[in-house]
Amino acid sequence: MQFSEQWLRTFVDPQLDSDALGHLLTMAGLEVEEATPAAPAFSGVVVASIVEAEKHPNADKLKLCKVDVGAGELLQIVCGAPNAAAGMKVPCAKVGAVLPGDFAIKAAKLRGVESFGMLCSARELGLSEDHGGLYALPADAPVGCDIRDYLGLDDTLFTIKLTPNRADCLSLEGVAREVAAITSTALRKTEIVPVAPSHDGRRAIVLDAPEACPRYCGRILRGVNAKAPMPDWMVTRLARSGIRSISALVDVTNYVMLELGQPLHAFDNTKLQGAIHVRHPREGEQVLLLNEQTVTPAADTLLIADEARALALAGIMGGEDSGITLDTTEVFLESAFFAPDAIAGRARAYGFGSDASHRFERGVDFELPRRALERATQLIIDICGGEAGPVEEALAADTLPVREPVRLRTARARRVLGIDLDDAAIQSLLERVHLNVQRDGEDFIVTPPSWRFDVEIEVDLVEELARLHGYDNIPAVAPQGSLMMQPSTEHARPVWAARHLLAARGYQEVINFAFVEEAWERDFCANEDPIRLANPIASQLSVMRSSLIAGLVDTMATNRKRQTERVRVFEVARVFERKADGEPVTGFHQPMRIAGLAAGPVLPEQWGERSRAVDFYDVKADVEALIAPRGLNFVRLSHPALHPGRAASVALDGRVIGIIGELHPVWVQRYDLGIAPVVFELELDAVLGARMPAYSEISRMPAVVRDLALVLGIEVSAGRVIDTLRQAAPAVVKEITLFDVYHGKGIEPNKKSLAFRVLMQDTQRTLEDAEVDAIVTGLVKQAEAVLGARLRGSGG
Repeated sequence: MQFSEQWLRTFVDPQLDSDALGHLLTMAGLEVEEATPAAPAFSGVVVASIVEAEKHPNADKLKLCKVDVGAGELLQIVCGAPNAAAGMKVPCAKVGAVLPGDFAIKAAKLRGVESFGMLCSARELGLSEDHGGLYALPADAPVGCDIRDYLGLDDTLFTIKLTPNRADCLSLEGVAREVAAITSTALRKTEIVPVAPSHDGRRAIVLDAPEACPRYCGRILRGVNAKAPMPDWMVTRLARSGIRSISALVDVTNYVMLELGQPLHAFDNTKLQGAIHVRHPREGEQVLLLNEQTVTPAADTLLIADEARALALAGIMGGEDSGITLDTTEVFLESAFFAPDAIAGRARAYGFGSDASHRFERGVDFELPRRALERATQLIIDICGGEAGPVEEALAADTLPVREPVRLRTARARRVLGIDLDDAAIQSLLERVHLNVQRDGEDFIVTPPSWRFDVEIEVDLVEELARLHGYDNIPAVAPQGSLMMQPSTEHARPVWAARHLLAARGYQEVINFAFVEEAWERDFCANEDPIRLANPIASQLSVMRSSLIAGLVDTMATNRKRQTERVRVFEVARVFERKADGEPVTGFHQPMRIAGLAAGPVLPEQWGERSRAVDFYDVKADVEALIAPRGLNFVRLSHPALHPGRAASVALDGRVIGIIGELHPVWVQRYDLGIAPVVFELELDAVLGARMPAYSEISRMPAVVRDLALVLGIEVSAGRVIDTLRQAAPAVVKEITLFDVYHGKGIEPNKKSLAFRVLMQDTQRTLEDAEVDAIVTGLVKQAEAVLGARLRGSGG
């Protein structure tokens, strides 16, 4: 909402300059978005009267003017404006004046004739873009008066940003109430004297939808002159509020709306037939609006109609067929209260908005319509003449809003605010904003006035106390509290340790949205029934993720589009899964996961290492480092997001905790990745678990190493072989590690050779050859019995 500071000060005039007033409004919750001067800076311009205006002797398009500027003698000024004429009152920039743009006025000679000043147009003063001639001032303008004082140009235009609950401040009177309350300055309300009827013309009003419109007032004005000129003060106030002057009748309704906050509408009374009905539309009914748009109102849209047809969308916009024109002489003036729920959203549904709907859908004072009608009647008769009829009011009192009293516990208010306001101060502050305050024991019972839709619960009153006391006056006290050291166990490690470990291995952490595209769930999780959002922020972010992989892939795609070849990213976050039948879980599963993605060269480009692309085993090493020193098993699996032959499940202590693998070629192509990344996703709880460290005596005895080459089926994994060998290994076997894999000559096509290094050591004695051979023989027999293996080179 935009308004003039000078207009505001006619209601309340605190001893504050413009900057302080703007800060005060902002701190009161009426945020000042912009404060601009009403006119650019200039000086030395006064009201002047053109005494003579004759043709320039040496130029056809110039005039030689004698101008009275109140200095005792006339100034000679050469002027090129076509409308310059004797008897005009115009702005005159005297010698020494400085106009907008630092344009200094000096004595000059034009076509051989001296000129001592400049007569100004509105554009030359920065008041408008009109440059068709001199800015004509009223005939009663005092000669010699500074034009800035005469036109009130030393004004500030405030634009305030209101929250939707403060519709009471969508008027000058509403803003003035707030300023008066905060500054303890007297409020001068608009004096409204009811206009006595001078004819008995009436038009009946019928409320067919009293829940949507419980109060409707109207009166007939006859003999008005719609072509009457508007007073300059009203045109100026409208212009400085961002509203263009249209005609006398329209301007008055706009002015009263800005002044009091009550939208009004004027109908041409001669175009109406019978009673006025406030009703919902009939099937197929249409309305031609003032914006020349024809609409078919929805069933829940409220209409103003007569006995013959619909006239307007109630509280939104009038109709073209019943609208006033410059030839209108008889007016039916409407002032009503429409329930916010009956107006909210309707204008936007038809693709437009209006000042009236903006106010009604937020809430207008339901006791205001008659007062505003009297004010508009008074102004129309003063400006346009005419006679007023009696006020016709239709009222459904039982459907008017009710301002319920609210209980305020003063002790709670002091605790919430953190300041010691005594009861007298609390009562005084609340009464400043016209709240009715009654004592009830230790509490206050507070009843809001009709214009305050926003005071409904106790915290609303606490907020009022904070605003009125002044946020700047509430001390900023640092929060205090006692901290207790939480127990830390060696069985678990903090999540930051996992983050630091991945960062140390070259990964960067990212944070992605928890809501994703539905196609991602289908592609990467084979999830045909994802958890859908009831109200997504965007159509492409409509479901909740059940995996972190898709977000990491999208991050990689974004980086690839920006020519980033090497990508290492990870994320620690929740995923969302449906609960299985019978599970004692309310809502959805929301487990924490840790996931990573690697693509591009293993190392940044350098001279000391040959470049190669990251592969499955590089990322496998990262996963092993993340969960070390505990042992992991990697078992081949089929997963919708991963390459069929380069994917594995990650198992810890026999339980699957995640997946690892190269992205499926289909998704590499579909998401335009160029190269296949390797990804992993693990349960965070499993990653954060840790084994208790256990001391083991360092042996002084020499270790014995034996190599063992086993021929097995191509499908048998190395991890399974190691687990099998460990089952038969005695305590002296310290390590079993794979060091070679062989396919080729001497090995059947469906077989492979895996070579393991077995390290044996005792802490008390040196192992003998016979004992070592027996251990190796036992390991081989275990592999033969469980895996069908044979010792390479043993035939068979």
